[in-house]
Amino acid sequence: MKAKVGYSVDSDSFLSGSETARKATEGTNAKVGLLFTSCVLDQKKIVEGIKSVTNVPFIGCTSSAAIVVPEAGYIDNETGYTGMLSFEGEDLTVGVAGSPRNEEPREVGKRIAREAIKNAGVSKIPSYFCMIASPKEEEEYLKGIQDVIGRVPMFGGSAADNEVAGKWSIICNDQIFDDGCAVAFFFANNEIRNVYTGDYEETENVGIITKVSGKRTLVEIDHVPAVQKYAEWTGKDIESLKGGNLLVETITAPLGVKDVLGDVTAVRHPMNGNDDLSMEIGANLEVGTAVIQLKGSVDQLVASAKRAVERVNREMKKEPVAYYFIYCGGRRLGCALAHREKELYDAIKDVVGNKPFLMGFTFGEYGSNNHSANTTGGLSISFTGFSE
Repeated sequence: MKAKVGYSVDSDSFLSGSETARKATEGTNAKVGLLFTSCVLDQKKIVEGIKSVTNVPFIGCTSSAAIVVPEAGYIDNETGYTGMLSFEGEDLTVGVAGSPRNEEPREVGKRIAREAIKNAGVSKIPSYFCMIASPKEEEEYLKGIQDVIGRVPMFGGSAADNEVAGKWSIICNDQIFDDGCAVAFFFANNEIRNVYTGDYEETENVGIITKVSGKRTLVEIDHVPAVQKYAEWTGKDIESLKGGNLLVETITAPLGVKDVLGDVTAVRHPMNGNDDLSMEIGANLEVGTAVIQLKGSVDQLVASAKRAVERVNREMKKEPVAYYFIYCGGRRLGCALAHREKELYDAIKDVVGNKPFLMGFTFGEYGSNNHSANTTGGLSISFTGFSE
């Protein structure tokens, strides 16, 4: 397998798409492209620009505030940006499919999984896959996909925008939608390795989830209102945790839940503190499970990017030839508030060297760790390496 990166900072959406596609696919026999772009651009024109250059199938989404590429580094142009990582290989077959949420998400997941296999022209399950979804119901899309193909290694993330204002987009070839899911199924013999981690420290503050509303509103921990319990744990003032303040206050002190084997502590990012002291959370919760207060620092947020790449390299049996990096938009925001977001490029470039990579910033991250199940969560890192 080989990979190539293309990018553009052109403010004209059509030219941004065409320049990116040309750089990513020119002189290659690319089989698929993975795309990140900006919510300030016209996504329809982006797609038209890409298709004016290539017929390579692609999936992608809008990235929160920036992308990172090898040549230009950290790109955060207010007028927009686009980046694409393309893959080619003699033994590589790829099928892509996507759909807006026009039925229950688990059913959408099943349907696009079958369509991706059909579009690949094969009759077997993929070696691994990439999933892009809207930042809600990701767990249900994943269940539907796995109903069809089983627990195949995966990576990916949720569409994002610059202000958590619902201006995100998911793109699958000529489809553009803000609520739904897209997949790229890879049928190949190369090695991939995904490192999925929050890379926070665990504290001794642990409680049982005793009340949840819907799937993503944490009402009580140990029968105490969730915001009140969190304030007790962290020493923060309750008033400072109300409304959207909670999102920022928890970037370096989020919540976490362990998988049954203890191999993954999936991060649960509190997004909004409600008047009744419940919390809106960026992923699903279950009553009767333990929730842990995690802790970190901006230093750790930056250093975690380098550590994750080092782990990918260390765990791969073959040397990686390319990387696809997903780093949470909330983590990026934490770095940006400290004016240190551009250090993320230095952190990964120091390890990657001259190999091609594309990095985007999402509102949810997907992957697995140490033979865990495929997992979704927030404030996390999903870094993937690909061998020849």
